[in-house]
Amino acid sequence: MKRIFAKAAAVLCAGTALMGTPLAAETPPAPTPAAAPLAERGLEDEIIYFVLPDRFANGDPANDKGGLKGDPFQHGFDPTHKGFYHGGDLKGLTAKLDYIQGMGVTAIWFAPIFKNKPVQGRPGEESAGYHGYWVTDFTQVDPHFGTNAEFKAFVDAAHARGMKVYMDIIINHTADVIGYAEGEANGYRYRNKGEYPHSRRGGVDGKAINPGFAGDANADPANWAKLTDPTFAYTPVVPEAEKNVKVPAWLNDVTLYHNRGNSHWVGESSLYGDFSGLDDLATENPRVVSGMIAIFGQWIDDYGIDGYRIDTAKHVNPEFWQTFTPAILKRAHDKGIKHFHIFGEIAYEEPTATLAAQVMAQSGLPYALDMGFAKAAQLVASGKAGPRLMAEFLEQDAIYPGGAKTALGLPTFLGNHDFGRFSMFVREMSGNAEEAKLLARVRLGHAMMFLLRGVPTVYYGDEQGFISDGNDQLAREDMFPSKVAFYNDNDLIGSDATTAEDNFDPAHPLYRLIAELSAARTASPALRRGLTTVRAFTEAGPGLLAVERHDPETGQRVLALFNTGESPLSQSIEVSYAARGVAPLIGPCPAALAAPGAVTVTLPAFGFAACILETDN
Repeated sequence: MKRIFAKAAAVLCAGTALMGTPLAAETPPAPTPAAAPLAERGLEDEIIYFVLPDRFANGDPANDKGGLKGDPFQHGFDPTHKGFYHGGDLKGLTAKLDYIQGMGVTAIWFAPIFKNKPVQGRPGEESAGYHGYWVTDFTQVDPHFGTNAEFKAFVDAAHARGMKVYMDIIINHTADVIGYAEGEANGYRYRNKGEYPHSRRGGVDGKAINPGFAGDANADPANWAKLTDPTFAYTPVVPEAEKNVKVPAWLNDVTLYHNRGNSHWVGESSLYGDFSGLDDLATENPRVVSGMIAIFGQWIDDYGIDGYRIDTAKHVNPEFWQTFTPAILKRAHDKGIKHFHIFGEIAYEEPTATLAAQVMAQSGLPYALDMGFAKAAQLVASGKAGPRLMAEFLEQDAIYPGGAKTALGLPTFLGNHDFGRFSMFVREMSGNAEEAKLLARVRLGHAMMFLLRGVPTVYYGDEQGFISDGNDQLAREDMFPSKVAFYNDNDLIGSDATTAEDNFDPAHPLYRLIAELSAARTASPALRRGLTTVRAFTEAGPGLLAVERHDPETGQRVLALFNTGESPLSQSIEVSYAARGVAPLIGPCPAALAAPGAVTVTLPAFGFAACILETDN
């Protein structure tokens, strides 16, 4: 297979500037090689773009208020408030598919589009459901985003381009509709199962209720039929106007919820507590299991989507996933969607694989968002930690169910709508806001995401240099001209623009870098499907990380190189003895082997490269 990839490599490198240096604005990026047809791509072949529809593009101002009347506290629309609807919708997202695909993106994942409670929160703490996680109707697109027909048009338009569509779904909870009669007096604190068993009203000394109920570990429908009184911990109360607000109708039955007060994210409360007041479904109940399979199976049947990202997956009992996941995969396969991709949110902020691997093993979830990678990339690209951290993190791939091959399908990311943007972490961790260095480090982080194992997932706006002031609402800026002061005073990186302007600039250096990295990844089976061998890393402080990736099916080997330091470096490192030569894929690669089994690599400050190791196989 000697020089089998040389032509693609030459095309890619023709448009490549030295890593760490922005491409000249007048130089067009190299054309992205065509991805394989949609149905032929495995999940490890994808490049994902994650977007909040409300903050992306406003294609139809007529739906800004979702068809509701009154003031912002009724309809939820206030483009000056960071926590309310701003007007983005499905028509706007569909109209921007050229822009998204121009980065080499092959799959779009977007925040939930189901109908939400427009506004909730205590007086003075209100915010709107623009993010999509406060669902009242799981069968309908929120009118702020458009209609079910417009969603179908979006999916059809994406599929026509060979792009996959991943929906963000919620199983753990619904919107906050259920209150508790005793809640205000008790601060809605969590009431545990030992002190407040299902068998007594309001505590162990209370009146006997639910005779014959054998506990929620017993999944027999006959057992759950005996749980008729939900007052074991609190007395659930639903406002008259909201008694039938949830769809499907079975969701209005308060006995299908845990009703134990707010989670404090530790121990039992992590599974049974309300997520910041949201109504926590009793996912142990077989009625909830079958109901959720029916809901999300129908979206597959009706729209032919390609995958689900599952919100708050670790807050649901493992047994639920053991039934739900195979049922949904079967539904997709029966529809002819053999490539359906399911990945769960298992939230943590440590550079380790341990928790994700544990939850995946317990639950049977096939993949999870790679939280450990995000934290490792933030620490290493910022210089807060040396490349040894990333090397040791990658060597944990063996602990995932299925081993290192499973890690190829984990969506990797740098920052997101919950934690904050990557550029913010780099600025804070490096202690340096100098734009040139900040941009170089952000470029380095993106190179790690695209050249190391996993499915790269770009958070919308990162390609335009967005830099958040914090997490959650502070990291959900508008791509169209924003009216939010918290966003518009940010100093975007790689650009003189602000979020007060339209930010869809394909000449932005980060947009162009992502397009170039996408082209390299699409052209290289080893970057998409190659298993990892760590070849070298600087043991203390910043410096070199070298990883060889080998795709057994094609035999291709690629050496991925990163310099996390502020000074150039040159070093000889071991490579496979099968290598006979070196060809550039992206960045500065050596012209030849230094000796059998070794190459000498030279990288500028914050530089990176991917080099094909040519073989005779």
